[in-house]
Amino acid sequence: MTISLASVALMASSAPLASALPQPVLVQAVQEVPPEELPEEAPAEERPATAEPQAEAQDPTQGNVIVVSAEARDPLKDPLENVNAATFELTQKVDQAVVAPIAEVYEEDLPSPLRKGLRNFFRNLMEPVNALNFLLQLKPGKAVETVGRFAINTTVGVGGLFDVAKKEPFKLPHRRNGFGNTLGYYGVGPGPFLVVPLVGATTLRDLIGTGIDQSILPFAVGKPFNTPYYAIPAFTVNSLEYRINFDDQITQINTSDDPYYAMRETYLCQREAEIAALKNRPPPRDCSIEAIMAGPPLPEGPLAETVETIIAEPVEQVEPETVAEPEPPAIVYISKEVVQPLPES
Repeated sequence: MTISLASVALMASSAPLASALPQPVLVQAVQEVPPEELPEEAPAEERPATAEPQAEAQDPTQGNVIVVSAEARDPLKDPLENVNAATFELTQKVDQAVVAPIAEVYEEDLPSPLRKGLRNFFRNLMEPVNALNFLLQLKPGKAVETVGRFAINTTVGVGGLFDVAKKEPFKLPHRRNGFGNTLGYYGVGPGPFLVVPLVGATTLRDLIGTGIDQSILPFAVGKPFNTPYYAIPAFTVNSLEYRINFDDQITQINTSDDPYYAMRETYLCQREAEIAALKNRPPPRDCSIEAIMAGPPLPEGPLAETVETIIAEPVEQVEPETVAEPEPPAIVYISKEVVQPLPES
């Protein structure tokens, strides 16, 4: 047996007399019992699953999840929205102060035969342009009908003042066409939306197409169609006729919650319907003011760029289960009293 350090310290701190006398010393032998074997840690694939602090992304249709998504704004559709909105606001003021009162007087005070004669005259002059675009759209039947209509109204209709071709026995209705339609027919997109003074709502494609339409007669014939004596009266009559024909629609747009949005979407929707009709397809959407202000319909399938709110029933939160760590085995100390005499000096 060896002498423990505690015993040595006790002897060093005793009185001198005690150190001279031989006396027994109590020594405790400490024996550590080997700890019980701990259970080996289970492999990762066999461990019980524990709740992570952050749960995985939940399905939008499961759990108490609120999903709000909106129709994405297309910057290519209306990149000049601020400028267009300001121009539209100015146009509205001019329309209410000038155009609308003049159109009302033009409709009510001008004799109906005279007003219809002016409308028919300027509309008949554009029939060759309509026929040319039907040819470009590979519709020779409608092109021939349009040329026949122009010939009948120019001769029998006294220079186009009377629309004789639409009546019996001809039954040739007026079909408006233009280069904007031809471009759209061949897949050219509308381009950015524009609000142009004196023109109104249009797109880049339609603005180019209208410019070509209005340039054919002056370049092909010359005077008087390339002078203001023709351009100003034609523009005035066509603008007043447009204002009269679309008065109800303009009123609905101006009284809607968002007049600019209603005006833009109505124009784009109607142009989509006209292009679709040239391809013998149904209108892609409802162009009524009510449908437009209600927003686009929700498509089936995943919620991508639509407006939808899903509010699910609340789910009771479950606290994650934790696995308690095993307690280490207790250490048992066994001591025995050992009496060992000090060596004699």
